[in-house]
Amino acid sequence: MKSVLILYFSRGGHTARISRHLMRSIAAEQCRCEMMDIKEASKEGIDWDEWDAVVFGACVLYGTYDKTVFEFCEQNKQQLSDKAISFFSVNVVARKPEKRQLENNKYLQKFMALSAWKPKDVKIIAGKVDYPSWGWLDKQMIRLIMKMTDGPTDPKAVIDYTDWDDVSAYGKHIVSLLDED
Repeated sequence: MKSVLILYFSRGGHTARISRHLMRSIAAEQCRCEMMDIKEASKEGIDWDEWDAVVFGACVLYGTYDKTVFEFCEQNKQQLSDKAISFFSVNVVARKPEKRQLENNKYLQKFMALSAWKPKDVKIIAGKVDYPSWGWLDKQMIRLIMKMTDGPTDPKAVIDYTDWDDVSAYGKHIVSLLDED
């Protein structure tokens, strides 16, 4: 049985939720699959030999990824190059279908330019607006960004733009990449 580890960085929990959905989708394809937050992975380490493949995902906030995402890629560049078969980016700009393409998504382009690890396969997943769960400053800043990009600005809005069927299909895509090895 093939094995896949999903590494992820989640700030508010939505990327973790996407990772769980992805894990279930991969497991449904008769693969052993687990997930681990990169903070935990950095502290406890990863037995890279235990996994046939790794999938790595991170969310965007204020136009970039958390610095720990880049640090993790730098510290684990060789292992990611050897094992990681895909990277997924979670961002709200991807609520617009054209922003789910690499050539139209400046956040994933930024990752590709700045990361020590250069993934060969990438996926862009639309995120979630959850104003009530955010602190005052985050709420105001994101509302400003949304106003500039014609997004929702109601401070009570909770809108999940994630296409869960597409996340399931991405899980099947991951398994197909395993079969190519």
